Amino acid sequence: MGWVAMSEREFNRVEVLAQVDDGRLSVDNAAHMLDLTRRQIFRLLKRYRQDGASAIRHKARGKPPNNRIHHAKLDYAMSVIRESYADFGPTLAAEMLAEHHGFKVSRETIRKWMQEDGIWLSRKQRRTFHQPRLRRECFGELIQIDGSDHRWFEDRGDPCTLLVFIDDATSTLMELRFVKTESTFSYFEALESYLLKHGRPVAFYSDKHTVFRFPKPNEHMTDMTQFGRALAELNIEIICANSSQAKGRVERANHTLQDRLVKELRIAGISNMEDGNAFLEGFVNRYNAKFAKPKVKPVSAKNGYKKTGRRPPGRPSKMEAYCERRRAERAAGTKAEPNI
Repeated sequence: MGWVAMSEREFNRVEVLAQVDDGRLSVDNAAHMLDLTRRQIFRLLKRYRQDGASAIRHKARGKPPNNRIHHAKLDYAMSVIRESYADFGPTLAAEMLAEHHGFKVSRETIRKWMQEDGIWLSRKQRRTFHQPRLRRECFGELIQIDGSDHRWFEDRGDPCTLLVFIDDATSTLMELRFVKTESTFSYFEALESYLLKHGRPVAFYSDKHTVFRFPKPNEHMTDMTQFGRALAELNIEIICANSSQAKGRVERANHTLQDRLVKELRIAGISNMEDGNAFLEGFVNRYNAKFAKPKVKPVSAKNGYKKTGRRPPGRPSKMEAYCERRRAERAAGTKAEPNI
């Protein structure tokens, strides 16, 4: 007889009917198992006894459907679409065919025809992927920075911003600081703390926030901000990303922090920025132990942090001097070029 194609449902029916035919199963139990009536069980059992298991499969299997569209209509519709609606989507093309040509067919049928003809690409085929940028080879070579506005203390305190400094090569959190808003002076404070702990990186990678880049430079003003000038004096490059995907490591870190850090602050009962900043040091160590990647190359003055040396006791750092100078200028209402 050869092979007989059956669906799983039909195969289950054959098994149950065989047990009824052998007397191992009652008609009532068979009806309950197959969710059919007794009358349907007797009808199927009669077909099974007369023609065997092949009689149980659907009679329309292997035959063309009754509602199929003739290939001449398909050729006509596709010729019209190629000539007049090649750049139309399936929904609009189906509407135009019905309105102007009297050819009514569902949009999903039009979609299938256009995909088979290569005129239309499915959503999956139209997806574009951002090529991930390779990590820098050296620890400290590039530091991604960003500010994350969030209700870090939930309903226990006011919303604030978390400044995040993360190493591009290893995804190590280098600096975290709670501030009221993303401002030049808040970044100066975070930068000073970072430099004292780790030294100077080769470059910072940020978004196009006005702290890092003036949005509309002209002949009277460059796109360099006060923060950019300070970095230039420190011989640190600032790179502004064109999209959030470009600085994905710090964006993903923000997403993780908005989950894990918020819950740890809740458990610790912290509700203000001062206590939060004191809590961050221990949190950073736990985070890096879990998520940081191993270093590819060791740190050196050539490929990683730039050695800054120790300053004499009592002598202010360059960042302290610059911040003090800017505060004095603001108080006096004057503006002078930074000299750090």
